[in-house]
Amino acid sequence: MTHTAILLRDAQKALDKMDADLRERMVRAIRLLEDDPRHPGVIKMTGPEDLYRVRVGEWRIVYAIRDHELVVIVIRIGHRREVYR
Repeated sequence: MTHTAILLRDAQKALDKMDADLRERMVRAIRLLEDDPRHPGVIKMTGPEDLYRVRVGEWRIVYAIRDHELVVIVIRIGHRREVYR
C-alpha cells in the first residue's frame, strides 16, 4: 500500500525556493516516503509528537505518518542547522 504525500505550506515554500538539482533530490526522497514511509534511512524523532525525519545530504525532511489515511504529511524541509528550530 502506498501513501500519498501532502506538503504543508512551509514545506512547499522551502521546496519552491531550492535550486532545481536540490529540489529534484527532495522530490525523489518524498516519493520514496510515499512507497515506504519507514524505510531503513528514516529516524523517529524524540518528543511528544509522532514525527520522523529523513536525511537528504545536509538537508532534512520532517514528516508525520497517518497510516489509517495512507498519508505522509511533510511538515518541514530545511537545512540541518535550521530545520529543528
